[in-house]
Amino acid sequence: MRHLVLPALVSLALAAPCPAVAAPAEQPVPVLNGDFAEPAMKGDGPTTVGIDNWTGANQRYSPAASGRTDGSHGVALQKDGNTLSQRLRGVRNGAQVTVSYEDSPAVSKECLPADVADGQAYTVEASGGAVQPVTTAKDPDRVKGTPGSGRWTVRTYTFTASENDPLLTFTSRVANSKAHITCSPMVARIRAVEVPPAVDQTVDRMSLGTSEAFKGNEKEKSLHNALAACNGENACEFRPDRRTSFRYYGRSRVIGEAFVNCTRNTLEHTRVLSFAERSHDSVAQTYADAGLSLEEVARLPTSGDRTEDEKRVTSRPMATQFALAYEKAWKRPWQWFSSDQRTVVERIQPGEVSWVELQPARERVEGWFASKKDDYRVHVVVDGPSRAVPDRLLQRTGPMADAEKQRCMAARPMTTTPVGADAPASSTDKGLTGPSMPTAPGVRRIG
Repeated sequence: MRHLVLPALVSLALAAPCPAVAAPAEQPVPVLNGDFAEPAMKGDGPTTVGIDNWTGANQRYSPAASGRTDGSHGVALQKDGNTLSQRLRGVRNGAQVTVSYEDSPAVSKECLPADVADGQAYTVEASGGAVQPVTTAKDPDRVKGTPGSGRWTVRTYTFTASENDPLLTFTSRVANSKAHITCSPMVARIRAVEVPPAVDQTVDRMSLGTSEAFKGNEKEKSLHNALAACNGENACEFRPDRRTSFRYYGRSRVIGEAFVNCTRNTLEHTRVLSFAERSHDSVAQTYADAGLSLEEVARLPTSGDRTEDEKRVTSRPMATQFALAYEKAWKRPWQWFSSDQRTVVERIQPGEVSWVELQPARERVEGWFASKKDDYRVHVVVDGPSRAVPDRLLQRTGPMADAEKQRCMAARPMTTTPVGADAPASSTDKGLTGPSMPTAPGVRRIG
């Protein structure tokens, strides 16, 4: 069986496959407001104003009051069971994450020496990780009766994420119920790094997964509210994740008919080939899987009637923001649809079959639609035709299948011969124009 790339359509050099994906390396994870410096605070604290990007009711102290010299603020975890948490943006399910931070016993003036004599207990955990119990260092100055000034110890916590945007949580475990609310373990300077999971390039474009939505650190039960937040013009921006975006060649498919050469000669066959590709996205697939109707204003132009979709691309805020972000990141425009028509000439040997297959060049982009205040976020995967490399058209020839051989050997259709069909010839017409034959009027004898 021969595989011939049609030379008039595509060059093998231009259609080279994408480079192999290197093994993931450790990279930083953005921890929003990891120094607890926002919003700006007046005085040394403690203050109980909400800490930007974090969830929980906690007391915050200035760097000076926390006994720190790096400009980061200390946050007290309050009473037993109280939490401080944040989702780690951009971390994917399966990533190995290492969180580093510092802890200290309370600096609150309300603490009694006995409250910090043996350190103070709390736990740290994250989605997919074990609950890690920790006890802060002891504070000998406080035990002696002097005010606390912070005894900071560097800690690490490692886990494998069991969901996208895993939730990191610190929980107070102060056992003394009589201790003042401000007398609790403190944390500061939260940082994280990850080894991301390898990108799974085997996922089919028709099964891009379930889109997720978050409002701050809380997971939304449905996409409706988050999508509604992206309906207005410039209401959301798309943030592509280049680490998990890639281009590839799709599965081969036959286009046009198969041509069977039943003759004893080499044939040249001219045919016109038409082919088209469209985009797919995880938002539309999530709604379809749930049996829900996707609102017109929110959906991307990847489903429904292609002609109508192409007309409405510019009127859809999500589509516009996606295309703008893609072009900025990859320096080429995104295309939601592609189509082409080619005339090719096949050379087919006797007893062979010829057909043409298409390997479409496609591109998959993963990322987040985020509202202006970064309160709503929607995770989206879009898979569409790629402009980066050309499609592949392959002429393939090979031996006939058994059914095709039988068809080539079939007798040609004939009418019946009802009289004398199986009898030998009884005479011959050779010499019937000899001298003994009379000449009909208007007939000239030639021999």
